[in-house]
Amino acid sequence: MGIWGWPWGRRGLSGFGSASTAEDIAAGIDASHLTAIVTGATNGIGKETARVLALRGANVIIPARTLESGLKVKESLAEEVPSSKLHVMEMDLSSLDSVRTFAGSFNSSHKHLNVLINNAGIMACPFQLSKDGIELQFATNHLGHFLLTNLLLDKMKSTAKETGVQGRIVNLASTAHRRSDGKGFDLNKLNNESKYNAFSAYSHSKLANILHANELSRRFQEEGCDLTANSLHPGIIGTNIVRYITTNSVLASIFSLVKPFVKDIPQVIETWPSVSISYKKIKHISHSKIHGHQYQCLPRRYFSMKAKMITVF
Repeated sequence: MGIWGWPWGRRGLSGFGSASTAEDIAAGIDASHLTAIVTGATNGIGKETARVLALRGANVIIPARTLESGLKVKESLAEEVPSSKLHVMEMDLSSLDSVRTFAGSFNSSHKHLNVLINNAGIMACPFQLSKDGIELQFATNHLGHFLLTNLLLDKMKSTAKETGVQGRIVNLASTAHRRSDGKGFDLNKLNNESKYNAFSAYSHSKLANILHANELSRRFQEEGCDLTANSLHPGIIGTNIVRYITTNSVLASIFSLVKPFVKDIPQVIETWPSVSISYKKIKHISHSKIHGHQYQCLPRRYFSMKAKMITVF
């Protein structure tokens, strides 16, 4: 399609363009045999993702920090999709204990899990520590998802084996990962408030999501299991995630200039049906296909370091 086709939504060879929506791309797909978990589904692109999955017949689990907020979303989505199969479960991604409780409850109450969309996140917030004493953006955007994925992997592997349906893991990343050169991504310095930069911390968390997906993909290929892991950048969008940015007058002015070219929520998730519910099997991605060859040696090292982190807390 090319860069000049993007602002105008010009369609490419696939028949879709930047103005296409997830609903457009998912049209005709029967997902009634699929069970999916979508984190961050109480608002923004997570909520729209859950809506489109429900529209295609999937059994959708909505983790929410409070049952009250989750039930409000369920009620709202049920009005739009009366036939929806939505289930709310409590989980706070910034708390490792909460993630463990959620995963334990899910594994004991659900037989199958086909799709895991790690979408929830916060962006460029002031320095804070999670309940476990971990920098909040890294804890929420990445470490919580890292642990959640680990705890659900056996369920996803057994589901793929029993049903013959390829399992899909999707990590929401961002082009902001380019801001992280890998050198400053030091897990031992995560909680250094004096060195904290809100945007760098966000970039590091998104780079971690990419490294995670790439290492998972390598391991799945090595094990020969029918699961895929991919990370995707949805595009620039003005959801609630930019709330901390718009409190800065300079950044708010910049954002207002690009806003006419920003995708709306249905458009911004148009990439995920291809990697989560399409009938066509996805080939394993290369674990080295990350922007910049300097990242090629990182996935295994950070995977093992984070594995140690989640056992400490």
